[in-house]
Amino acid sequence: MQGLWPPRLHRAAVVNQGMTRPDSSPDIDKLARDLRAGSRAALARAITLIESRRGDHQAAARDLVQALLPDTGKAVRVGITGSPGVGKSTTIDALGMFLIERGHKVAVLAVDPSSARTGGSILGDKTRMARLSASDNAFIRPSPASGTLGGVAAKTREAMLLCEAAGFDVVLVETVGIGQSETAVCDMTDFFLALMLPGAGDELQGIKKGLVELADMIAVNKADGDNIKRANLAAAEYRGALHILTPRSEHWHPPVLTYSALTGTGMDTLWQKILDHRTAMSASGEFAGRRREQQVKWMWSMLEQRMMARLRADATIRAKVKKTEAEVADGRITPAVAAEQIAEMLR
Repeated sequence: MQGLWPPRLHRAAVVNQGMTRPDSSPDIDKLARDLRAGSRAALARAITLIESRRGDHQAAARDLVQALLPDTGKAVRVGITGSPGVGKSTTIDALGMFLIERGHKVAVLAVDPSSARTGGSILGDKTRMARLSASDNAFIRPSPASGTLGGVAAKTREAMLLCEAAGFDVVLVETVGIGQSETAVCDMTDFFLALMLPGAGDELQGIKKGLVELADMIAVNKADGDNIKRANLAAAEYRGALHILTPRSEHWHPPVLTYSALTGTGMDTLWQKILDHRTAMSASGEFAGRRREQQVKWMWSMLEQRMMARLRADATIRAKVKKTEAEVADGRITPAVAAEQIAEMLR
């Protein structure tokens, strides 16, 4: 079944320093030391380790993240979403270079829900972020999910901590799709940025209420050349729409601005708004509260992942689950009864 036993994902080396195979018995102490020293090769190996499905690798990954926990939590975590064609990768490339020129180290993690049908995923972020991928102060890593968004969200959280321990002080998390991935990224970042396009018909039709309620800022891209007027008009319509929605926080009302990823115009304002949000959230105590909530959600996500791993690993349970699946498919039992039977198996 696709949900419980997704096909194995075949991945290409698309990350800075490459996606290396994790060591059979990694030296966690040495890996942690190298990672703290800022080794990009060590960071790539560490992320590959946490993505491994082998039981010994998963145990080693837990030890590694626990050891590095005191070195994490200081980075600015920004989630970025938008419909296909809005220019997410171009925006991240421009914003990343803007930050690097000002002394920051930038990590980019892409939440890629993958193909639910084939298990493959499009891991082309490095080619779409040409300038950023060539910088020694940037690290780009996609996180393929093989059809399970909960799994990729958990791995992306761990990858984010590893990047912070390696000295990256800005972590940009890109949603490759739309929908459930938006909520997952919002739940692991401090600031959630929604990118929009001008002149795509009725701008208000492009607003998904759920997305806008999550967003800490809306930014209209491609405000350059003949598009400037349309971008300003779109921004005005988004501002009007936001007035009738309840903001995510009483201490922050999401601004709407225009920018151009192509020319870099507006990048300084965009970044300043992110810093202003952090200042406002910290002053109210909401920043620390969100971080605590994220940790708890991470715990539950990991627990669900472990339970699913048990279903896959135990041959006896796996056989019983397949039998239960067949009974559901044939209409002999309801999905609710089947779910209860599987839950009993786990006890």
